Amino acid sequence: MIEPCLSKLKRKKGGPKPIDNRACFKGILWVLRSGARWKDPPTYYPSPSTCWRRLQLWEEQGVWLQAWRRFLGLLDQ
Repeated sequence: MIEPCLSKLKRKKGGPKPIDNRACFKGILWVLRSGARWKDPPTYYPSPSTCWRRLQLWEEQGVWLQAWRRFLGLLDQ
């Protein structure tokens, strides 16, 4: 449901492959659900700084508002 709202990240020339959106999303949810500090997620999630930067990027792009509206639209149906 949320995946279509997330921007596709392009690989910068000569740079590493971007971390998967799904993995970052799961890391963000883990922090929000657990109430833990951003530096404390388990190692199977991307680094805390990556998750934080992706959270900020998605906020700037309006992803959270768009996802919320999609969910509301489904509930209205």
